[in-house]
Amino acid sequence: MALALSMTAPQLMAAGWEGSDSKQSIGERLTDSLTYKVEAQVSLSTGDNTPLWLNANKYGLSSLKTANGYMRMAVERPLLDGDDHKWEIAYGADIVVPVNYTSKFFVQQLYGEVRWLHGALTIGQKEQPLQLKNQRLSTGSQTFGINARPVPQVRLSLPDYWVIPILNRWLSIKGHIAYGMCTDGKWQENFVKEGNRYTKNTLYHGKAGYLRIGKPEYYPVSFEAGVEMACIFGGTLYNVGTNSGFEQKIDGEKDLKAFWSALVFAGDDIGETDYANVAGDQLGSWVARLNFNYDDFALSFYYDHYFEDHSQVAQFDYDGYGVGEEWMVKKKKKYHIYKLKDMMLGIDLKLKNARLLNNIVAEYIYTKYQSSSVYHDHTYNLSDHIAGIDNYYNHYLYAGGWQHWGQVMGNPLYLSPIYQDGELYVANNRFVAFHLGLAGDPTENLNYRFLATWQKGWGTYESPYVPRRTNISLMAETTYSFDDAFLGGGWSVKGALGWDHGKIYGNNFGGQLTITKRGLIPTKKNKENLRNYR
Repeated sequence: MALALSMTAPQLMAAGWEGSDSKQSIGERLTDSLTYKVEAQVSLSTGDNTPLWLNANKYGLSSLKTANGYMRMAVERPLLDGDDHKWEIAYGADIVVPVNYTSKFFVQQLYGEVRWLHGALTIGQKEQPLQLKNQRLSTGSQTFGINARPVPQVRLSLPDYWVIPILNRWLSIKGHIAYGMCTDGKWQENFVKEGNRYTKNTLYHGKAGYLRIGKPEYYPVSFEAGVEMACIFGGTLYNVGTNSGFEQKIDGEKDLKAFWSALVFAGDDIGETDYANVAGDQLGSWVARLNFNYDDFALSFYYDHYFEDHSQVAQFDYDGYGVGEEWMVKKKKKYHIYKLKDMMLGIDLKLKNARLLNNIVAEYIYTKYQSSSVYHDHTYNLSDHIAGIDNYYNHYLYAGGWQHWGQVMGNPLYLSPIYQDGELYVANNRFVAFHLGLAGDPTENLNYRFLATWQKGWGTYESPYVPRRTNISLMAETTYSFDDAFLGGGWSVKGALGWDHGKIYGNNFGGQLTITKRGLIPTKKNKENLRNYR
């Protein structure tokens, strides 16, 4: 069993397929490659909060409290990749008992998943990986990041690229569509001060589509591009100021029309009349990645352009209305063109034959523009229409905007609402940042990563930082995986130091220690797989 308990996830999956055959019973299929993980973590810091990179991009499994920790227990049967079966079943349960978190007990993951040929149906809450970015070294995607707890959802997807059997198989596609419900309503109510906004039972919609041009298995150059879009809608909104005055409680729309509006980027918010925009908090990103993959190295350049509502989806907006009695009539072909300023640019370099330093990521993020500092809807006497001040990640109805359990669901350099004192609001969404990530594997058992981020924040258009605020955030982390003979194998120890200096996250210094034990659950079928694997 020493080998079983020290195998990596890809090895476990490979072992499962080497031992599979068409004569397997349903029970054998369901326990094939069933794994477990037990993990303990403790974080201690000085200053106001846990340092940024000891807190961020952990799927919400983190806390700002200067002393915090957790025990985590998970069982998972992953989707196995192969051609032996047309269908596969996966499932997982992942529970956490924390100290000084937003909850005293919570379920991090609980899901069931079915794959039929290339498609997959996932029901429940599951940690989904980053797309077109480096999971370990990037600051994270601006739409679908890895910073917040997973939202329970029904998700239909092509999780891996499917080759379209035309044009000599040069085109491949993948993507997903999902609906779900946020679980942080009670936490929001307890977090905000009396009279501040919060939302319960908020509905969630997400979708993404990606196109790849190239044949990576034969040619070194490929190009990927796509769009990621999301919406929070429905639910019950409390303490909301609307066009018609102040309402203590508003029930959001949750009928079929609301689900359709979330899907097609349409509809209007509660109380909107002449100036209807779209229903709910609609947002997304245009993303792209150019890849060069050679024997000695792999180099990628990537791009992420974030948008909210209609203003920057296509970089222009209609501006040809009439005046007087025709102020709501589209009179001429006139458009307001927005500047292409807000973007995330990145470089990802992998050195395949190096050990000490084998992965470098560098990123530049600019979010100051937000369709300009002017918002003016056309009126009876003035036809000019400029839809600026997008106020990224915030929304005038849905408290906290694009967040879950206080952590933004996109890139953590947008200051999460959990940093605020009793108000669900992203207080710094206009910023410029430079980021560097380094990683290496000095030995077979030892790996490390280093993150360094400089950020200058302007706050928001509504509440600007005066003067501007800057911040430096560093993290050094190393993981040691013990040999098979150590207590049966499967053990690893991870230590990290984090440091913040500045006016955005404060002056913080801390350490984090994580001990993990993982392996195969010794079912009858797994024992057979181990013999085949040997």
